[in-house]
Amino acid sequence: MTIITDPLFYLLAIPAVIFLGLSKGGFAGVGMVATPLLALVIPPLQAAAILLPIILCQDAMSVWIFRHNWSAWNLKVLIPGAVFGVGAAWLFAAHLSDAFIELTVGVIGIGFVLYSWFAHVPTEARRPSIPLGMFWGSLAAFTSTIVQVGAPPYQMHILPQRLDKLTLVGTTIWFFASVNVMKIAPYFALGQFSAKNFATSAVLLPLAIAANVFGIWLMHRTSVELFYKIAYLLVFFISLALIWQGGYAILRG
Repeated sequence: MTIITDPLFYLLAIPAVIFLGLSKGGFAGVGMVATPLLALVIPPLQAAAILLPIILCQDAMSVWIFRHNWSAWNLKVLIPGAVFGVGAAWLFAAHLSDAFIELTVGVIGIGFVLYSWFAHVPTEARRPSIPLGMFWGSLAAFTSTIVQVGAPPYQMHILPQRLDKLTLVGTTIWFFASVNVMKIAPYFALGQFSAKNFATSAVLLPLAIAANVFGIWLMHRTSVELFYKIAYLLVFFISLALIWQGGYAILRG
């Protein structure tokens, strides 16, 4: 069984997986760097597929830890929408070129950073309507399937409700764990779960778990805001590079 052997891939994969592990260890959100970073050297869907087995292993642990903390109403609204979103992403990826997907990944990344920098969260708690909640759930699942970044639309649904911390974290973990399971069939159908990709995931998994444990330790000893600022800047510039890379390939083709 072979693995990816390109040194440049591992030069980017190592920090990508570390960020992914840190995000599961308590620095929620910094994992958004992972797929766009890998997409600089391999097709975006292949990058997402290599990371998915790693994420599923981390999700299993997180779901167990937060098995009692989640909002049933939100999951009942978000998950049906997510089914549609994952299906739409499947069709999107099946009919568009890698260059167009790179461009899409870059645009999503820029949108995420701008949202994180400028979004205003209402101070008074309010619950969205069921149709609007299903819309945000489908959009979160769509962007998560394409680029493993579903946070912006999800946050637009969940943050205005001002849930208590444990319920917010638990609901987030349960929702994205459900979405990640839904991605398995589309990635198989798109031919992304090859033996080579699985073997590469296995090679990177120990590093991700170590980064997860390190993230839990580090969270209590350093500024979370510093990590967010670094992650947002990385995503912003990586996304610009992907927009240029994808746009240039489209113009040439």
